Amino acid sequence: MDSSEPGAPTASGALAPGRVIDRFQLEERLHIGGMAHLWRISEVNHAGDWRLPLIMKVPRIKGGEDPASIVGFEVEQMIMPVLSGRHVPKFIAQGDFVRQPYIVMEHIEGASLKPRLDAAPLPLDEVVEIGSRVAVALHDLHRQHVVHLDIKPSNILFRKDGTAVLVDYGLSRHDHLPDLLEEEFTLPMGTGPYMSPEQVQHVRNDPRSDLFALGVMLYHFTTGERPFGQPETVRGLRRRLWQEPVPPRALRPDCPPWLQELILKCLEVKPERRYQTAAQVAADLQEPSQVVLTPRAEAVQKSGSVRNFKRWFVALGAEPSRETQPVREQLARSPIVMAAVDIDNAAAELLDKLREHVRRILLTEPGARLACVSVMRVARIGMDDLVDHEGKSRHVKQLVALKHWARPVSRALQLDDGRLTFHVLEAPDAAAALVDFAQRNQVDHVVMGARGSSGLRRYLGSVSSQVVAQATCTVTVVRADRMADGDTSPPPA
Repeated sequence: MDSSEPGAPTASGALAPGRVIDRFQLEERLHIGGMAHLWRISEVNHAGDWRLPLIMKVPRIKGGEDPASIVGFEVEQMIMPVLSGRHVPKFIAQGDFVRQPYIVMEHIEGASLKPRLDAAPLPLDEVVEIGSRVAVALHDLHRQHVVHLDIKPSNILFRKDGTAVLVDYGLSRHDHLPDLLEEEFTLPMGTGPYMSPEQVQHVRNDPRSDLFALGVMLYHFTTGERPFGQPETVRGLRRRLWQEPVPPRALRPDCPPWLQELILKCLEVKPERRYQTAAQVAADLQEPSQVVLTPRAEAVQKSGSVRNFKRWFVALGAEPSRETQPVREQLARSPIVMAAVDIDNAAAELLDKLREHVRRILLTEPGARLACVSVMRVARIGMDDLVDHEGKSRHVKQLVALKHWARPVSRALQLDDGRLTFHVLEAPDAAAALVDFAQRNQVDHVVMGARGSSGLRRYLGSVSSQVVAQATCTVTVVRADRMADGDTSPPPA
């Protein structure tokens, strides 16, 4: 396209309402940032049928800008086209640096989390809800081979249905794309208060860095304070390698021990001591009773000078591992396995075989977390009898039976440290409840039993067949008459 054609850039190149860049017309400038402008746009001649509100991101390139911002824009142009799903803005188009660099994407019209910082400390139920939604979004991003590396409230938006959307991928790293920032710069990249210790040490390939940033955010929303202040120098950033944050309960006494445990676990200096996946964080936020408490949970005082000196001395000569491992490979080391157990109806032989199959899976996945799930059927309409003939809670009885079923596995494999959880779901549709649980908790592998076939089940559809058809993860079906290795089913197309 030459400058005489419709949509060619103006001679001055000025950004102003009415200007047409390629097939997009600038309508209103929404934001002027240090690195880019954001414009609400429309599509000229409606060449596409996006049916989405659109936004254009245009970098500031007038000379004198930090070269990292230009490289960061190139990184975002590489990464955004390969992302998909509800937790990222839909990518539409981009322009190169020869004519006019830009990125056109879906405009997420909801507010970012940044204004909530001014309201901190927030109600605890809001803190938990925010953390859960962001953790789910992070796990989805990590499964797409990407570490965000700039998680902070201004980079988190929410759709109308409450889905968290992660934006701004200028500092991100993708397993299968060149890491231009690592190749061209030697200073740590990130936003000071949220940077993980390994980012300070120039490590950019660990998804657990995003969990550290999430921990910083949850700490701030809970207490109204930043755990490591707002450092402006590399020396200030390095203090987080040995200084522990003040326990949240020292600043906010009504913070429950389980939430302090979760936040401080996210803020551990060494990645291997943090949660290993965002899915594990989301699971604990959604089921606080399952959080395993350690001395972290009860701490109300900052560590003393002697402990800080020891930590400083250790950090002085410590060098992080620079061995590059793909993000998906790191997630694969810590999968969530869900055992769907029909405690009330399955025969003893089937329950035994199901338990043995789960044990074998966990033997090959030493970092896995096991969620044992049973469904207590309730009526769609009307009142249910929630107690048995002896007046005992049916829910509690089923929970006890579920724990009894899992005891041989937990003893044999010494499952502790929060690696084993139990859930009794009350629902009229067992298959729908299991699929929903698996999706909400980012389950990687569902293992369940299936009773012998019958004409009625073939007509109505068995629970196992419905789960296989609807689940978005691997499903293994175990039968009483044989170990159904051949029934392992990949996610449906």
